[in-house]
Amino acid sequence: MTEKTANEKKAAPEKPRADLPTVEDATAPYWDAAKQGKLLIALCGSCGKVHHYPRPFCPFCWSEDVSAVEATGRGTLYTYSTIYVNDLHPFKTRLPYVAALVELEEGPRVMTNIEGCEPDQLEVGMAVEVAFRPLTDELDATVFRPAGAVAG
Repeated sequence: MTEKTANEKKAAPEKPRADLPTVEDATAPYWDAAKQGKLLIALCGSCGKVHHYPRPFCPFCWSEDVSAVEATGRGTLYTYSTIYVNDLHPFKTRLPYVAALVELEEGPRVMTNIEGCEPDQLEVGMAVEVAFRPLTDELDATVFRPAGAVAG
């Protein structure tokens, strides 16, 4: 390898990460809570319904009287798909992984990943619980594991 080639490799920019969220004012409390190991959902003060993803209005009655409340973190696996091909960084290093929809005990369904077990051990309707995986020093991803699974 020539000196020029070695220097070019050192100077190569890091690949952009497709797994990092854009944190906005309305979502910052949810990301801050995740870093503290808490799952927040939104509660409407007008109609009393809960929803997720975070937004400044209720999707049921359109009220802006919405506040963040802590969810139990328990739910059931509503549906899932095992991903075997994804060339986006850093997903390629995680293959295979499970993309899932979890129905929280409180009602809302959450897009997430299932971790802590092999994909062939999953069953629709199984009990799952929230876990958190570091993305950066400042951000943790909300993921789920089979209920009672030991964090790895």
